Amino acid sequence: MCYSYIWDFFYCLKSSVNEAILTRVACNLFFLELYLCIDMLVSYSSSSEDENEVVATNRKRKRHLFRVSAAEKNEGSSQDTVARLPLPASVKEMFRDSEEQHIDDSSQHGGRLRSFHHERGNWATYVYLPYEPEDVFLELLDELRVCAAARGITLTQAEEFHISLSQTVVLRHHWIQPFVQSLRSALATCRGFVCLTGKLKVYSNQEKTRTFLGMEISTGHSQLLEVVKRVDKVMEEFNLSTYYEDPSFHLSLAWCVGDFTEKLQHVCLSELQSLVDGHEDGPFQIRLNCKELRCKTGNKFFLFPLQ
Repeated sequence: MCYSYIWDFFYCLKSSVNEAILTRVACNLFFLELYLCIDMLVSYSSSSEDENEVVATNRKRKRHLFRVSAAEKNEGSSQDTVARLPLPASVKEMFRDSEEQHIDDSSQHGGRLRSFHHERGNWATYVYLPYEPEDVFLELLDELRVCAAARGITLTQAEEFHISLSQTVVLRHHWIQPFVQSLRSALATCRGFVCLTGKLKVYSNQEKTRTFLGMEISTGHSQLLEVVKRVDKVMEEFNLSTYYEDPSFHLSLAWCVGDFTEKLQHVCLSELQSLVDGHEDGPFQIRLNCKELRCKTGNKFFLFPLQ
């Protein structure tokens, strides 16, 4: 340090000056050294404060730059939003069906009314035993319809012929696969059997909005009850309605809109039955070889072969 040279100078004087002068010089040197030490401490403290001020200034500058950058980014984002191009019409058309409310038009379904309100994702579902009609059956059905029309009742031929084994229930789309799997497991051990039809009978739906002419099952009733029992267990598993407590299994032949139960039964049922009994080859009887059950849900069909 610089004051070390002063003390060196003091020791050089020690041999050439008297003691009083040396004492005074020593005191002065001591106070000089003390002053220099204090000055160094003050300088160090001052430099530390300067450094802290620089750090604080830098931090403030960074915060300011960050705020400016964020503001510019938000401004740019808002400008991008304003400048964004509109959706093409073709893309909007893709989702129109999900926004439009479905309106039932009974005129498109022969005047039939839905048993439950249409809702997207709901699939009308039922289990049945199919029947593939023969020509002789279709000829007889035409005769029955002509006879009913002569009595003022217009019957429409059924679109498909089957024996219902469940009520029509509503399945959500994500239930379809697990429902079918449960149904397949429940029917896996069912054996094939034979059904025979007997007399004509008049039916109506629960809402009394349609009337049906059908042929009641005379042979195979117990086997059909066993199938319904298994189907009902699956329905209960999915909290759906089971089949009727005392079902009258039948093959629907034709239908009309409205409640014409009384008129069909009392005006022309006996005449229609006489056409069935007086068939040229003897009383007409439908024979169903029950080898396969089916489940229809929406526009999907699932097959369940019997053993």
